[in-house]
Amino acid sequence: MAQTLDMQQAQRAIDTIRLLSADMVEQAQSGHPGTPMEAAPIAYLLYNRHMRYNPKNPDWAGRDRFVLSCGHASALLYSMLHLSGYDLSLDDLKNFRQLDSPTAGHPEFGHAPGIETTTGPLGQGISVGVGMAMGARFLNERISKDLFDYTIYGLCSDGDLMEGVSAESASLAGHLRLGNLVYLYLDNKITIEGNTDLAFTEEVATRYLSYGWHVQHVEGENVQDLDRAIAKAKHSPRPSLIIARSHIGFGAPNKQDTHNAHGAPLGAEELQLTKQFFDRDPEETFVVPADVSAHMVEAVKRGAEQEAAWQQAFDKELTSNKDLAAWQEAAAGELPVGWDDLPKFTAGEKLATRQASGKTLNTLAGKLPFLLGGSADLGPSNNTTLKGEESFTPCSVGRNIHFGVREHAMAAALNGMAHTPGLIPFGGTFMIFADYMRPPMRLAAMMGLQTIYVLTHDSIGLGEDGPTHQPIEQLPNMRAVPNLTVIRPGDANETVEAWKSAIANRQGPTALILTRQGLPTLDREVFGAAEGLHKGGYVLAKEQVDLQAIIIASGSEVPLALSAQEQLQQEGIGTRVVSLPTWELFEKQSQEYRDQVLPPECLNRVSVEAASTFGWERYVGFKGKIIGMQGYGASAPIDQLMKKFGFTVENVVAKVKELI
Repeated sequence: MAQTLDMQQAQRAIDTIRLLSADMVEQAQSGHPGTPMEAAPIAYLLYNRHMRYNPKNPDWAGRDRFVLSCGHASALLYSMLHLSGYDLSLDDLKNFRQLDSPTAGHPEFGHAPGIETTTGPLGQGISVGVGMAMGARFLNERISKDLFDYTIYGLCSDGDLMEGVSAESASLAGHLRLGNLVYLYLDNKITIEGNTDLAFTEEVATRYLSYGWHVQHVEGENVQDLDRAIAKAKHSPRPSLIIARSHIGFGAPNKQDTHNAHGAPLGAEELQLTKQFFDRDPEETFVVPADVSAHMVEAVKRGAEQEAAWQQAFDKELTSNKDLAAWQEAAAGELPVGWDDLPKFTAGEKLATRQASGKTLNTLAGKLPFLLGGSADLGPSNNTTLKGEESFTPCSVGRNIHFGVREHAMAAALNGMAHTPGLIPFGGTFMIFADYMRPPMRLAAMMGLQTIYVLTHDSIGLGEDGPTHQPIEQLPNMRAVPNLTVIRPGDANETVEAWKSAIANRQGPTALILTRQGLPTLDREVFGAAEGLHKGGYVLAKEQVDLQAIIIASGSEVPLALSAQEQLQQEGIGTRVVSLPTWELFEKQSQEYRDQVLPPECLNRVSVEAASTFGWERYVGFKGKIIGMQGYGASAPIDQLMKKFGFTVENVVAKVKELI
C-alpha cells in the first residue's frame, strides 16, 4: 500500500474530481453527474494509492487495468485521466460529449489514452474485465509470474449487476478463482425510474458469495475503510466484490440520493449550491487547485519509476525465458515464420467445414502459442478443442477454455483476452446462438479487436433439430455489423484460407460460418484457387462459351451452384460460378477487380445461399434472382429440407433460364 493516507489532502482531491465531473456535464448540458460524484472517493484511491500505471505510457504491459463498467459515468474517468497526467487536457474536459472530442459520452477505446475498453451497454465492462483477468492469469502462469502480476479493477453499478451477462461472467470468474479481479459496486439504491426497490431487491452479496467471490461491505464515503477494503481485496485468492453504500450526486443538496442526479445536468443553481457545500467558489468552473494538481500529478513520476523497474526485470528475464521472447514478438503483432503452412485437403474428400476448421485450428495452435479459446459447451460439435493441450481451470492454465453454456459471457471475455497483448482468442458455438453474443461482437468490431468466432451448424442443413436451431437471419445480421469480417467457406480448402484471414486480420473480429454437413473438397486444378477467398469473391468456374449467366454462392451452396452450372453448360448456356465467401473483403477490392468477377454487362445473375435473402440485391441487381430462405426452416433430414426450400439443381437451373 502507499504511504499513510492524508485525509485532508485526499478530501481536497476527491471534491475536485466531483466538481470537475459536474462542470463537464453542466457545460455539455448532457450526461450523468451523479455517479461520478458518488464514486470520486473510489476513483481517487485506485489512481492515487492502489493502481500501478504510467500516464506517459498508457499501454505499458505491466500496468494494472481500470474498467469503468458503468460507462455513463465517463466524466469521472476523464477527470481522473486529466488529473493523473495522461494526455487529456482541461480543454478536452470542457469539450465533453462534443463532436470529435476524445471525451465521448461513454468511454470509447482508442479515443483517449487510459481508456482500457469501450463500455456502453451495462454489464459489458464487468464481463470484459473477466476476460482481461483470464488473459493476465494466462500470461502470469505461462510466461512470467513476476512480470504479469497485474490486477484488473472495475467500477460497476446496479444496472451492471442486473444485466444477465454480468451474472454469466461472475459465475465463470468465481469458478476460475480469478483473484486478480477486483470490482467495486456503487450500491446507491437509485435507478433512472426511481428507487431500486422497484425492480431489484435481491441480496447481491449472497449471490456473489454463491459464485465463489470474496465480498466486503463498506460505506462509500468512508475513505479509510475503502482504502483498507481495496488492499484486502488485492490479496484475496478469489475475485472480489466491494459493495460500497454510496450516495448518488453526493453533495448536491436537493438532488443527492434521487434519480434526478442520474441522467441530466444538476442545473446552474443546484451546481452553485453544491460548490458551496464543498466550500468552493460557486462562480468558478473547471477549477483544479494548485495543491490538488501537484498531488495528483505525482502519478507521472511514480508510474515512470514503476515501469522502469518492470522493464529492468523484463530485460533481465528475457535472456533466459524463451516463452517471454516469443510473447514479446506476439505482442508486437509478429507472427512466427511458417505459421501459414497449413493442411491442404485432398480433392474429392467429403468433409464438413467445421471438421476442416478443427484440423486447421489444431495445426495453427502448434505454431501460435498464444492462440487460445474454446466453446460454450460445444467443443466436440464446434471442433474447437486443441488436442494435447490442458484446460483452463481453477488449478491450471491451459489453452482449452470451457466457457460453459454462457455464449454472452464468452464473447465478452474474448474481448478482454483480445485486449491482452499477444493473445489471439477464439470462441465457438452453434451459429444460431450468435444472437446471444451480438453486443460484445459489436463492441469488438467498434474497438477493432482480434476476436475469432467459430460458428457452426450454419443453415437449415443441420437438419432435424428444426427451426429453433436453424440460422436464417443471423448471416445478414452479422454482415450488417461494420468492421466484422464474416466468412462462409465453400469447402475444406476455403476453410483453411478463412483461418489464415482471421489470424492475419488485426483490425477487427472475424466470424467463421461453418457447416455441420459434409461438403466435397473441390479439385483446385480444375476450379479457381482457394486463395481467392482473400479477395472476398472470385471466379470459381469459368463459362465455357459466351457468358450468359452468373451463379453466385457461398458455403454449402457452392457445390450446388457447380452442379447447376454443369447442366446449364451442357445445354449451351455459358454460365459462370462465383464463390463469394466474404462480402466484406470483396467490397475492399478495386472496382476493376469486382467488375472482372461480376461483369456489369451480365445482368443474368442468380444467388444461392441457405439463409435470409436480405442484402443479396447488391450483387444480383434489379433483374437477378435470389434463392434463399423467406421464412424459418423445419425439422427433417437434410435432403428433404433442401428439396422443400428450393436448394436443388433443378430450381437453380430454372431460375437461370427464367432470366435468359
